[in-house]
Amino acid sequence: MFSESILAFNRFKMKNIKTLSAAALFVALFTTSCNDVLEEYNPSGLTAEAVYSTPEGFESLVNAAYSYQRWWYGKEEGFNMTEMGTDIWISAAGDVWPDLTTYTNLQGTNAPITTEWRELYAAINLTNAGINRIEEAGFTPSMRSQREAELRFLRAFYYYHIVETWGGVHFTLEESQGIITTANKTPVDTFYDQILTDLDFAVANLSTTTSDYGRVTKPAAMAFLARIYLTRKMYNEASQMAESVINGGFGYELVSNYADLWDMGNNQNSEIVYAVNYAENLTLNDLRNSSTNPLGHGRGSNNGHLHFLMKYDNLPGMTRAIEYGRPFNRYMPTRAFLDLFSEEDSRYEGSFMEVWYANSTNTPAGMAVGDTAVVATRSTFTGSPGHVYQVYNRNDIYNENGTVRDNLRYPTLTKHMDNTRSSANEAQSSRDAFVIRFAELYLIAAEAQMFLGDKQSAADLINVVRTRAAKPGMEEAMKITAEEVTLDFILDERAREFAGEQLRWFDLKRTEKLVERVLSLNPDVTRVEAFHLIRPIPQAQLDAVTNRDEFVQHQGYQ
Repeated sequence: MFSESILAFNRFKMKNIKTLSAAALFVALFTTSCNDVLEEYNPSGLTAEAVYSTPEGFESLVNAAYSYQRWWYGKEEGFNMTEMGTDIWISAAGDVWPDLTTYTNLQGTNAPITTEWRELYAAINLTNAGINRIEEAGFTPSMRSQREAELRFLRAFYYYHIVETWGGVHFTLEESQGIITTANKTPVDTFYDQILTDLDFAVANLSTTTSDYGRVTKPAAMAFLARIYLTRKMYNEASQMAESVINGGFGYELVSNYADLWDMGNNQNSEIVYAVNYAENLTLNDLRNSSTNPLGHGRGSNNGHLHFLMKYDNLPGMTRAIEYGRPFNRYMPTRAFLDLFSEEDSRYEGSFMEVWYANSTNTPAGMAVGDTAVVATRSTFTGSPGHVYQVYNRNDIYNENGTVRDNLRYPTLTKHMDNTRSSANEAQSSRDAFVIRFAELYLIAAEAQMFLGDKQSAADLINVVRTRAAKPGMEEAMKITAEEVTLDFILDERAREFAGEQLRWFDLKRTEKLVERVLSLNPDVTRVEAFHLIRPIPQAQLDAVTNRDEFVQHQGYQ
C-alpha cells in the first residue's frame, strides 16, 4: 500500500535531511515573527538540490506531498471544518470548537483553521518545488510524466481546499526560498484557472490504474475534475466528465449493500475512486515525527471513529469496548437530518447504531450480558413492557423545536468505527478516508443535468444511487420522478449518502444554501451570514506579514 511508500520517504528523510524541509519554507514566516531568525541545522551536508536531483530523492518529495492529505481527511480539524456548522450535525457534549460549529465569535484564532492553513500551504510549497524541479530528477520520460501528473493533481487538490475554505488568499506557483515576508490576495478565478490547468494535465498523463494503492489515477483525477466543474457551475463539463468515469470501463461499481462500505474488511472496495490511505501499522502514520513534519505534530492515523459516538460507557450494563468505540462525543445528528431517512432506505441502518447490548458483568437486575442495555433512537419508541434497559427516544434527545435536550445520548454514526483496533482506548485507526466514492459521480451528473434542464436524466441518475440504497423489495418505492428533482432534494440525497464523509460544508457552499439550510434545520446556529462562506484568515498569518495594509482579514471577521 502507499503508506509503505510514505514510510520509505520517512526513512530516507530521517537518515539524510535534518534541515527545514522545502515543504516548510513558505510557512516559516507563519510560525515566526518578522524579527525572528530561522536557524537550520544540516549535519549530513545534503541540500534539497542534491537530494531532488536523483529519482530516489525525488520520490521522497512526491510521497511527502501525498502525506499532507492526512492533515484534513480523517482528522478532527477536518471534520469540524467540513461537517459541523451545517444542517446535519449539531454539537454534542464533547465539542471542543463551538466557535467553528456555531459561527459564534468565529475568528482567525480558531485552532483547526490555523492548523489546516499551515499544513495546506506547506503542501502547496512542496508540490510547487516538485513541479519546478522535476526536469532535474533523472526520471525516464514516462515516469517523469506520471510523477508530474501526480504533483499537479495534488497541487490542484490542495488549492481547491484552500480557495473553497478561505477564498481569494495567497497564491503562488513558485517554491519559497527562505523566509517570505509578504502574502498576496489573489482572485478566486485565478485559483480555479490553475486548478483546471493542473487537472487537465493530470487527466492526460496519469496511469489508469496503480498497484500502489493510494496514488491518484486517471479516473480519480477525472472524478475530482467533475467535482470542480460542478463547483464552478460548468454543468455541461461536469455532466460529461462524471459520466465519462461512470461509463469509462474503469472497473468501479456500487457496493451492493450500503452498510458493507464501512466494514473494515472491505476498506478497499469497488466503489472507492480515491482515498487517503492509512497504514495498518500505525507507526507509519506519523503520530509524532518531527523529522517528516517539522512544523506540526499529531497527524497520526484516522481518528474519525472517536467523534460521532454517544457516551454509552457509563450506562448500566455497559463498559467501554472495541466494538462500540471510544466515545469522544463531539458531534450528534440534527433531528432534521435523522428525519430525512424513509423506512425504505437502508442507509439509516447502514450509517447509524441505535442499540447497545450489555457487555459488563455488572448489570442491573433482570439484565444479562448480551441483553439490550441501551436504545437511543430517532423514533418515539419508549421500550417494551417491563423493560430494564435505558431508552433515549427523539423526545428525550431533542426539544420540540429541534434543539438538543440530551447531548450525551443519540443515534451514533458508525461509518468511521474500527473494530480492528488493538484496544478499546486506542485512538488511532487504520481506516482509509474515502475522498471520492463512485456514488458521487452519479449525483454530480444528476445535479448538473438538473441545472441543464433535463430533470428526467437527473432522476435516472439519482435512482441508480437510491436503488442501491433500497431495502430488499423496496427498490421501486425508493425511485423518484423527474418532478421530484429539486436542488433541496439533491442536498437531502447527498446528506443521506455522504453524511460524515467531509463533504457537507462544501455542498452547502457550492449550492449557495449554507445560510438558508443551517438557519432552518440546525437550531444550534442562531447566526450565520454570507461572509461565513469563507473562513477567517489565521491571525498568526496576519500578524506575521509585513504588508498588513494589503493582506487583511476577510470582511465580517475582526
